Amino acid sequence: MIRIVSIAAMAATLVLSAGVPAAETSNGAGPRKIIRQITDEVLAILRDDSLPKEEKRTRIEKVVHDHLDFEIMSRLVLARNWRKLDEPAQEEFVREFRRHLSLTYGKNVDSYRDERVTITGDRKEARRDWTVQTRVIRNGPNDIFVDYRLREIDGEWKIIDVIVERVSLVSNFRSQFQEILSKSGPDRLLEILRQKNEEGASGLES
Repeated sequence: MIRIVSIAAMAATLVLSAGVPAAETSNGAGPRKIIRQITDEVLAILRDDSLPKEEKRTRIEKVVHDHLDFEIMSRLVLARNWRKLDEPAQEEFVREFRRHLSLTYGKNVDSYRDERVTITGDRKEARRDWTVQTRVIRNGPNDIFVDYRLREIDGEWKIIDVIVERVSLVSNFRSQFQEILSKSGPDRLLEILRQKNEEGASGLES
C-alpha cells in the first residue's frame, strides 16, 4: 500500500479508452475527466526540472488533496466509531488522518520512473458513486491496476477511495486502526495518530 497515492499521482500519461460515458456534474467535469486532470497537473510538476524535490512533493500533495474528500474517507475508515467522537474530535481526526496520508505517501515522489496510465473503463456504483478503472504501465513486466472511487460532493466529483490490485486504501487503514479501536477506542487512536504525525512516523504501533 505504500505507493498507492504516489502511483496515482505520478502517472506520466493518461490515455482514454473506449467505455461507458461517466456521469457529469453541472460544469461538465465527470469522474474520468477529473482523473485525467489530476494526472496532467502532476505530470507537469514532475517534468519541471527546475523544481527541487521538496517543492515537487508540496505541489503534488496540493493537487491530490484538492481532489480527495478526507472527511468522507475518515468516516469510512472509522465506520461506526466515527459517531463516538464529538464534533471537535471528528474535525481533528480528519486533519490528522490527512497529515498521516501525507507522511505515509509523500516520500514516494522520488520513485517515479516514467509510468504511464491508461483508463480501461468506468462504472456506476451504489450511492451514485462512480469507479474509474486504470492500468499503470510500468517500465517492466508488472503493470498495476488502480481503481478510483469517486462521489459527487456539492457538485464536484471527489475521490473517496483508491484500490490498488483489489486492495482498498480505506479498508487497509480500517484494518490498521481496528486493533487500537477495539482495545482503547477512538480517542486513543486519535492520540496515537497525533503523536506519530508529530514524530514524522508513518506506522501506528502503540
